[in-house]
Amino acid sequence: MKGTFVIAVLVGLVAISSATVYFSEKFDKGWEDRWVHSDAKKSEGSQGEWKWTAGKFHSADNEEEEKGIQTSPDARFYQTSAKTQQFSNKGKDLVLQYSVKHEQGIDCGGGYIKILPSGLNQKSFGGDSTYNVMFGPDICGSTRKTHFILTKDGVNHLVKREIRTETDEFTHLYTLILHPDNTYEVQIDGKEAQKGSLKEDFEILKSKEIKDPSASKPEDWVNEKTIADPEDKKPEGYDDIPETIPDPDATKPDDWEDELDGEWERPTIANPEYKGEWSAKQIPNPAYKGEWVHPMVPNPEFVDRDDLYLFEDNNFVGFELWQVKSGTIFDNIIVTDDLAEAQKFAELTTKAQKGEKDAHDAHEKVEAEKRAAEEEKNKANEAADEDDDEEEEKESKENKETEEKEDKDEL
Repeated sequence: MKGTFVIAVLVGLVAISSATVYFSEKFDKGWEDRWVHSDAKKSEGSQGEWKWTAGKFHSADNEEEEKGIQTSPDARFYQTSAKTQQFSNKGKDLVLQYSVKHEQGIDCGGGYIKILPSGLNQKSFGGDSTYNVMFGPDICGSTRKTHFILTKDGVNHLVKREIRTETDEFTHLYTLILHPDNTYEVQIDGKEAQKGSLKEDFEILKSKEIKDPSASKPEDWVNEKTIADPEDKKPEGYDDIPETIPDPDATKPDDWEDELDGEWERPTIANPEYKGEWSAKQIPNPAYKGEWVHPMVPNPEFVDRDDLYLFEDNNFVGFELWQVKSGTIFDNIIVTDDLAEAQKFAELTTKAQKGEKDAHDAHEKVEAEKRAAEEEKNKANEAADEDDDEEEEKESKENKETEEKEDKDEL
């Protein structure tokens, strides 16, 4: 029994020690030494900058630890990247996680992160730079989703499923997990937002089946679901009913003169008895066998693959964004092969979220008290103004009475 316990402990220790963190970033002091800002848009005058800040709301006693990098100013491109341990995720989970805070109330802009292969020129990092994975929120007008793109054989493939995103002004944690069984999961704030199969939810593989090229719809195939009832006959006199009739309510104008204006005729109106051109009623077509369905056959070009999850060469993480309204803060990035490691790292974000909420609630309370005090002040001023008006009216009345009395005395 004791030996079994020792083995279990050793297995647990091996599992813990086998976890690898390829990259982690808390954006603490010295972060700029680890990141390289791109100059790709500098010559165009549209290159954005990165600020180091915890934002408007944060823990009162933990501001330094809660700082991240923030996009600035508005209507710019923002590109920056950092080198990771070079790794392959062969036979392992790939976990990418980071936090996003759109404290500006974003209206149009990206908030996604990329994993890139070796060979990246960080100073010219831009939209044309090859990447392996792109993941994170994207918001613009009615488009509000979490992007998830994989690059395979030089082609970027967007997930076909919709993945929700968060649009408020608070910090949210985004987690992507790629499994070696070619499945994936997306979490937001630690809760499942979407999951599925890389084979089914991406158009990376060719279709297993195609329409049989040798098959075609028979020429005598009946397409009509219904036909005219051969026993339905047009009612006698149906065609004698006119489309319009003289208006029975019309009367000749009093000033109408037949000699000058001609013989008066009633204007016509739509005939309520007229039912339009006659057509036989429709009945089910006994020859109709349904819509013709093109038969499917195996696709000779289909090749199954079990490596859709796999990226042999990963060496950088980076943000490559455009935002109309800047102010998004990114923080607490981790790339690892173990979800447990990411969950442990997520405690930093959970702590920051609590501090952020407490600070926001305290601010709202102060603002509410200010508004209440201002309302009371305005009410007091209005009451004082009313008292002044009443006093002036009373004084005016007394003056008038005095003047009237003096006028009487003089008489």
